[in-house]
Parts: sequence; structure tokens; C-alpha cells
Amino acid sequence: MALFGFIGTGNMGYPLMKAAIRTFGENEVLFSETSAERRKAVSNETGIAFVTGSAELARQCKYLVLAVKPQSFPQLLAELKTAVTDEHIIISIAAGITIDYIKEKLGRTVRIVRAMPNTPAQVSEGMTGISFSADHFSDEERGLIERFFASFGKYELFDEKLMNALVCANGSSPAYVYIFIEALADSVVSLGIPRDKAYKLAAQTVLGAAKMVLETGEHPAKLKDNVCSPGGTTIAAVKALEEHGFRNAVMKATEACYAKAEELSSNK
Repeated sequence: MALFGFIGTGNMGYPLMKAAIRTFGENEVLFSETSAERRKAVSNETGIAFVTGSAELARQCKYLVLAVKPQSFPQLLAELKTAVTDEHIIISIAAGITIDYIKEKLGRTVRIVRAMPNTPAQVSEGMTGISFSADHFSDEERGLIERFFASFGKYELFDEKLMNALVCANGSSPAYVYIFIEALADSVVSLGIPRDKAYKLAAQTVLGAAKMVLETGEHPAKLKDNVCSPGGTTIAAVKALEEHGFRNAVMKATEACYAKAEELSSNK
């Protein structure tokens, strides 16, 4: 029996699967995928065997990573119900799908790990929030699960009631950062900087600023103040951002994201 079985190999499932292959080895990973074309492409690229059908995959793996869209969960869980046992551990990365919902569909004794990773996992810089169901996980099982999440970035443990907020904090927010990078690049292209260099300038600056927050331990406001010389260019720019509602726009985006996550949780 292999360790990991991945159901779904899209933008989120595929990089997680490749991280598992790197960390645990090719013999410990299998996958299933509804698209025949996608199955062939993934198998050719990774050398990993695919299994036809989610139920059959469950019979061959202990840790099942459910990497399909929330809308696909009712059908997927119906397929898994007869194949999943108390020995399995389900790892769900779908927004809005609760532990109780999965247990209701699969059986109350099934152990669940609900997680919210993000797409920077593709470059091993992901950030994942993890919540364990209130079941017994051995130290070995917990250690293996945390090793899996560490294989594509960093992770933190959270109470499940905060998982919908995590969608806002790390799941959806890379999109906001990409918009910022694009807008900043566009603005300096208008001033004459070549576009390829504009993207590099903007993206590296975001990367460096993020590392400053993570590695210095300074409050973001303090780091911002350090750049804002009195009467200088940066404070003029910050003033313009505030006048045009930059901070409020980010908060409004979070409110919209959270409302959608809550809707997904209640309309399964």
C-alpha cells in the first residue's frame, strides 16, 4: 500500500503531489484524475501510476488528498464512502468544506485533516493552514502529515473555526499580490522602464519586503516607516495610496472572500 493518493491534479493538487514525490519517493504516491488527457500528461511527466476511480485509489493508499473543487465533493465522497476505513486519513484542501461535512458523508470515525494551502507551493514557498479533526492521530501520523505540508512551504496549525478566514489570508490572497505587481509594473512602464525589467523589479521587491517581515520580526508599520523619509517620495506615494483607499480595498476584498467561503460552507 502506498502512503499518498491524490484525487485531482490541478493547479493546487499537482504541485502538492510533486512535493510528496520528492519527499517520500515515487513508490509512495498514486493518483486518480477524471480527465484521460490529464492522466496521461501527469503520468508521463512524473512517472507515477494512476488509478482508475477514487474508490480503488482509497484501497491502495492510506492518506487521501482530496484536491478537487468544492462543487465536486458530494459526488466524490459518495464514491469514497464504501472504500474508506478507520485506517485512512483524509486530507481536504477545498475551501468551505468542513470536517463535519466530510464525516457526515464518510462516517463519523474517519479521521480528517482540513487544510488551506496556496499556489506558491508550486515554487516550494507555499503557506498552509492546517486543522486536525478531534480524533486520535499517532505521533508518527502527525509527524508524517506535517512533513508533507513542510515539503512545499511553511504551515501553521489552527482551530477549524478559522479556516474560512485562512482562505482570505493565504488561499486567495496571492491573486491580490499578482494584481499589485502587475499594476506597479504597468505604472513604471508608463515612465519608460522596459516591461520585462518592470516585472522583475516589482516581483523581487515584493519578495524582499515579505522576507523583511518574516525574518526581522519588525511590525510591518515600522518597516514601512523606515522607508518613509520626511518630505520624501515614499511618504508622498503612501499618502496617495491612503487617499485612494488602498488599505480599505484590501479589507473589502477580505470581506468578500470570507462571505464566499461561508456561503460554500453552508450550501454544500
